[in-house]
Amino acid sequence: MANAIYPIAKKALLDADIDLSADTIKIVLCTSSYTYSTAHDFLSDVTAGYRVATSAALSSKTTTGGAFDAADVTYAALTGSTVTSWILYRDTGVESTSNLIAYFDTVSGGGALSYTPNGTNFTLQFGASGIFTI
Repeated sequence: MANAIYPIAKKALLDADIDLSADTIKIVLCTSSYTYSTAHDFLSDVTAGYRVATSAALSSKTTTGGAFDAADVTYAALTGSTVTSWILYRDTGVESTSNLIAYFDTVSGGGALSYTPNGTNFTLQFGASGIFTI
């Protein structure tokens, strides 16, 4: 699978039901057990067994020329299952109404995302060349 926008998010973004700059946007890291599906609409479709960690709300969010940017996200002392993808979502405080926005399983340059947490920090960086991991 390649990076993709969830169908429900395409409509919500076009209808201005999701505002990437104003809404609470978070990231959930997922295991290889999670498979992207166009039928998935909400965070509740990504069961807890597929989740490794969830970020705090993204900060310093901007949208310029159709490109979304935010401050880098660091997960401190992350442990657990291998991370092979991550999902950007709008957090409403209720999983069954928190819209999935985009799915990512590759890093900047096109390589597959694969990170096995070992208790060290894991950072997703938003940058001009795309999103990649350190």
